[in-house]
Amino acid sequence: MSVKLLALYFVVGGVIVAAVTYFGSQGKGLLAAFVAFFPSATVVTLVSIYLASGVSATVSYFRGMLLLLPAWALYATAMLFMLPRWGLVPSVVAGVCLYIAAAWVTMRIVR
Repeated sequence: MSVKLLALYFVVGGVIVAAVTYFGSQGKGLLAAFVAFFPSATVVTLVSIYLASGVSATVSYFRGMLLLLPAWALYATAMLFMLPRWGLVPSVVAGVCLYIAAAWVTMRIVR
């Protein structure tokens, strides 16, 4: 992987995180979510996988993303309910553990 591509990932990721943080801290949750879900990072990843490995690797990547979408939805739903009750750190730890467990089960089933 080239240094230029890594720099592009860094910049795209930084812009996304900064924009989401800005809009979220302004109470504009829907706009922050739109920016977070905007496929700019996946487009950059798509192009780099495609250029490095072709169509089948790119399709495999997107198939994996779709297969892990339920695990992410479980994480997001858990965060929605846990955050007001448990606070930030315990909620994030539990939510990420839940995501990892659900993703692990999904990956075992799909094999």
